[in-house]
Amino acid sequence: MSALPGILSSYEVDPVWQRRLYEILHSNPELSMHEAETHRRILTELKRFDCQVIAPVGTHGIVAVFRNGPGATVLHRADFDGLPVTEETGAPYASHKIVDGPGGQPVGTMHACGHDIHTAALLGACDFLDHTRDKWSGTFIALFQPGEETGEGAQAMVNDNLVGLVPRPEVCFGLHVMPGRAGQVMSKPGPQFAACDSVRVRIPGRSAHGSMPHNAIDPTFTAAMIITRLQGIVGREVDPADFAVVTVASMRAGTTNNIIPGEAELTLNCRFYSDKTKAKVYASIERVVHAEVLASGITDAPTIEYFAHGELLTNDAVVYNRVRPSFDEVFANESVKAPRKTVSEDFSNIPAAFGVPYFFWLIGCTPAEQWDGAVRSDRVTEDIPVNHMPTFLPDYEPTITAATRSTLAAALTYLTR
Repeated sequence: MSALPGILSSYEVDPVWQRRLYEILHSNPELSMHEAETHRRILTELKRFDCQVIAPVGTHGIVAVFRNGPGATVLHRADFDGLPVTEETGAPYASHKIVDGPGGQPVGTMHACGHDIHTAALLGACDFLDHTRDKWSGTFIALFQPGEETGEGAQAMVNDNLVGLVPRPEVCFGLHVMPGRAGQVMSKPGPQFAACDSVRVRIPGRSAHGSMPHNAIDPTFTAAMIITRLQGIVGREVDPADFAVVTVASMRAGTTNNIIPGEAELTLNCRFYSDKTKAKVYASIERVVHAEVLASGITDAPTIEYFAHGELLTNDAVVYNRVRPSFDEVFANESVKAPRKTVSEDFSNIPAAFGVPYFFWLIGCTPAEQWDGAVRSDRVTEDIPVNHMPTFLPDYEPTITAATRSTLAAALTYLTR
């Protein structure tokens, strides 16, 4: 047995402080790249510790560097943006915040993805490491990232000279709360989250009065044909043993009831575990779009724009094999194998900028009784709130404990004296 369990029991993070911090964060969510108040709150909390604070990095990003003699350098990232979702949890600390959304319309805001847990857990780990310097040696970098939900924040920090501002880590860590038995630490080597892109397709047409369709080239009809053919790409061109998603997320055309519009627009969302499959599917999407536009009889070319990119998040096997025994030792039966998820993350942009390996794991956050009941009745999909839902609310105590202790277990695997 290693010294890790003893080290983790040598100091207790103040549960009242950490709970209050979490509730403040949960009650005051801010949309991606607009997290000024959250930025100030994190800076205020970091004043409690003996560390170098570098901010802002990439709009509202923050880095805190804890130096404690010779040894390894490890980085752990937590994101802190919220979502344009109106909260329906009924929690006493629920968000009632309304802000202007991207289109200027008022929207409710909510920490519907658990980033408040991520931030409170990392600040709890900072508190622990600051008070146990006799137990570890090296450098710990706490990175607080804005704008994960829009895929902007990690790259914004990289573009703002993150690599030049902090010591180069040996390894990068991150975690995410997800549906699962609260307190479980779920991990795996290899692909954990899918690669993703959104695709904006503008379809040209020719406008005419609705009573004269023969004078038009109807882009809505062309869009419908494209949508139909897109459904065949995954079903007929991707190996059934592989994985791909092509979702038509929106279709827009026209502004009135009696005019055939001059153009239409589709927005797609695509996800993959393989770059080879991704390249094949994107070539097929472009082939279908160009062919259907040509078949419509218009000579104008469509435009295809890729955005909201997320890299494949795939855990380094060497790092996993080094950290997983620590998880098993600290969490015993609550350290389990993670399922592969089809969601996406921008975390990997940070280790990629440093050119170092990384490890990203999941924390179960569903109340144990609710989770066990849904599993027994085979109703997990129907009965369990998932991230981004207005009813998503982590079971606080087991979730924050597992998130904080797993952050420390991973870091101390490299930093223990």
